[in-house]
Amino acid sequence: MLPSMPIVRRLLLTALPSFALLSGACSDNDAPDPAPGGGSAGTVSTAGTVSTAGTVSTAGGSGATAQAGQAGASGESGTSGESGAAGAAGNAGSNAALGPAPVNLGTADDYAVLAKSAISNVPTSAITGNLGLSPAAASYVTGFSLTNAATHWTSPQVVGSVFAADNDPPTSTQLTTAIANMQAAYTDAAGRPTPDFSDLGAGAIGGLTLVPGLYNWDSSLTIPSDVTLAGAANDVWIFQISGDLALSAAKAMTLSGGAQAKNVFWQVAGAVDLGTTSHAEGIVLCKTAITLGTGASINGRLLAQTAVNLASNTVTEPTP
Repeated sequence: MLPSMPIVRRLLLTALPSFALLSGACSDNDAPDPAPGGGSAGTVSTAGTVSTAGTVSTAGGSGATAQAGQAGASGESGTSGESGAAGAAGNAGSNAALGPAPVNLGTADDYAVLAKSAISNVPTSAITGNLGLSPAAASYVTGFSLTNAATHWTSPQVVGSVFAADNDPPTSTQLTTAIANMQAAYTDAAGRPTPDFSDLGAGAIGGLTLVPGLYNWDSSLTIPSDVTLAGAANDVWIFQISGDLALSAAKAMTLSGGAQAKNVFWQVAGAVDLGTTSHAEGIVLCKTAITLGTGASINGRLLAQTAVNLASNTVTEPTP
């Protein structure tokens, strides 16, 4: 059941089942394409002025769910849908971000891969961003052909630096802070109250298009087919997962509408498994271990409170 949300922050959709809500698309060739997440219009439909691409407003009172017009790149108007059972007032021309506030990573944001016990690699991987390991020593960073540079290590597989607890000062202190910030970020994400979506898809969300918001599962989550996160550049997604997260082999997470990986947070109490040649988007905050299958890739960060296991992977830290 969807919780109520302020009408100026959300386009409330209540008349469609959750699967249709997240993945439905307008089939009328004469109507504009729906904006991410759809929209609700009242008994009298009005046009919502669009000030930037990807931002749509609607207006209305009571009525059936409707799909808002797609935003135009040069400020064109989107037309809201027809009347029905439960409309929501629009916020005309609003550029306000949708979804919860982003999770503050602190100095954990300085690392593409950060772990506490080990970072293993089956060569050859390509990491863009720093690696950090603490309190374990550099001997637990394996498969990277490390060269000691006093305060850090270098590797031909890393565009950035590799830091471990036994590097020269001030590295150890900096890593201790980063690990504490990582754990605080995990606690923050896990503690966000009042999810917008609970137990969506009964723990299997393949094939869906996910609007910005706070999602919660009291079980493991599987992604057996491609999934899309559709929203604007400042919109935020937080996924709270009490069990494991598994992305199937050769499947992908895709961002659309200007959505950015830095605003997508996967908080996982169990293990994370990104299947062979799969592709993920976002910041992974994992209480246990993160494992990437051979050839898997991620645009984001791998932040684990135990180990990160790589195998010929591509890890690219997100654009700030």
